[in-house]
Amino acid sequence: MELGLKDRVVLVTGTGSLIGMGRNIALSLAQEGCDIISADMDVEGAKKTAEEVIALGRKSAAYKLDVSRQNEVNDIVKAALAEEKWERDIRVNLLGSMYCAKAVLPGMVEQHYGKIVNFSTGIALTGMMGSSSYAGAKAGVIAFTKCLSMEVGPSGVNVNALMPSMVMTNFGSHGTMDPKIAEQMAERLPLKRLTTTQDIANLVTFLVSEASSGITGKVIEI
Repeated sequence: MELGLKDRVVLVTGTGSLIGMGRNIALSLAQEGCDIISADMDVEGAKKTAEEVIALGRKSAAYKLDVSRQNEVNDIVKAALAEEKWERDIRVNLLGSMYCAKAVLPGMVEQHYGKIVNFSTGIALTGMMGSSSYAGAKAGVIAFTKCLSMEVGPSGVNVNALMPSMVMTNFGSHGTMDPKIAEQMAERLPLKRLTTTQDIANLVTFLVSEASSGITGKVIEI
């Protein structure tokens, strides 16, 4: 039965006993596709449960936890959430680009023609507080773009990446960007305006056209 649990991250306490309920719960959830945070005062037992989860093809980490201590519970939940965010940043922002390239390259190589445009970000070079996993993933996109362009260039495939500054979009899930914040950001830029989605579209159109046939392995700032 499909229970809709695939790729969920679950904190299971009491996983230290090899004959306990926690261990069986963790393994049952892993069989349904969950990744498990295995926690117990007996951290060695929790590690054994985590190893069994990994043997089932899922990810798992073990922590020592006394559930009677609120600070320990809070710390483990924070660690689990941080771990999930880091992994998602890497999957979406780096592996996503790699998976797309892997899917289209066989056809491009066969027809001796193709254009790939990846997306990075300025903070991959400058850094920004609180963005280590995102910036790290986007820095990986830069290296991936440069290496891939050398590998597939002889097959007639161009691979480039864009590095936009702040773009005037709906800013993720937070709604329209505050006009005052947008104005402050624009003042830091040479053109005194934010990059528009049309600016991005114009450059992508150029990079996938024949007019850019001699450009590959480049990371272009906008």
